[in-house]
Amino acid sequence: MRQLKVYTSLWAMQPHDQSGVKLPHDQVCEMVAEAGFDGMAIDLGASDVAVAHAVRPHMEANGLTPLIVAFPKTIESLEDTLYMAADFGAPFVDVIGQVMPIALDDMVPVVETWIGMAHRIGIPVQFETHRNCITNDLYTTLQLLDRIPEMRICADLSHYVVDREFWFPLSDHDMGLMSRILQRSDSFQGRVASRQQIQLQLDFPQHQKWVELFKGWWREGLADWRARNASGDCIFVCELGPPEYAMTGADGREMSNRWEEAQVIKGWVREIWDELGGDD
Repeated sequence: MRQLKVYTSLWAMQPHDQSGVKLPHDQVCEMVAEAGFDGMAIDLGASDVAVAHAVRPHMEANGLTPLIVAFPKTIESLEDTLYMAADFGAPFVDVIGQVMPIALDDMVPVVETWIGMAHRIGIPVQFETHRNCITNDLYTTLQLLDRIPEMRICADLSHYVVDREFWFPLSDHDMGLMSRILQRSDSFQGRVASRQQIQLQLDFPQHQKWVELFKGWWREGLADWRARNASGDCIFVCELGPPEYAMTGADGREMSNRWEEAQVIKGWVREIWDELGGDD
């Protein structure tokens, strides 16, 4: 059976809105579960292992599946995170690799070693498209995918929109490059960016062209995932980060309610999934 599972992020819930208040973990998990999310990503770049263990019982009590996001700064350090993720029951580990050789030939063995480590421990890894990590550059990531057939992607396309400063509308060539990323993606992350800003407010009129662009990519990615997978869970993480990801006004307050926006994205993605055939 194919199912869509929509998560949010613990990072996005600390704080979750313009109030700036960081709610305790039990309240966060209750809110997330009551809003209909299936799980929550635990970002080890924004928090640490101690936080992961502290939030775990509250996630379990509310039926939320954890997803571990790793930021390994050495090749060896990913191993402990993989064991922890397997113990937590995570579906995979989202790797934002901080080992960043300059040359492609030096990148390949890093990625291959991490994939081999994951196979040995028995938990999948996906490499998130993200700035300031081994997949920082779109062109280099495409070359890595060509060199390493086993390399799978967690697609957060917002980073490449900013990194490449894509003009709108995107050319057929640039759209084709993004399609190549989606064709190797086994999960997706939800945030809308423009060529200059990593996280846009969803309902501002001037942002609608970018909103429609990202909704189109999410549709393409989900459709391609369905074509490749006769069964399994397709995971989509609504990841709307707090300041300085979220834009603020002169008063320091966020310009939109990210908690409400996360639920809007969840609704869009589930609607797209249903239009593609839904759970089956």
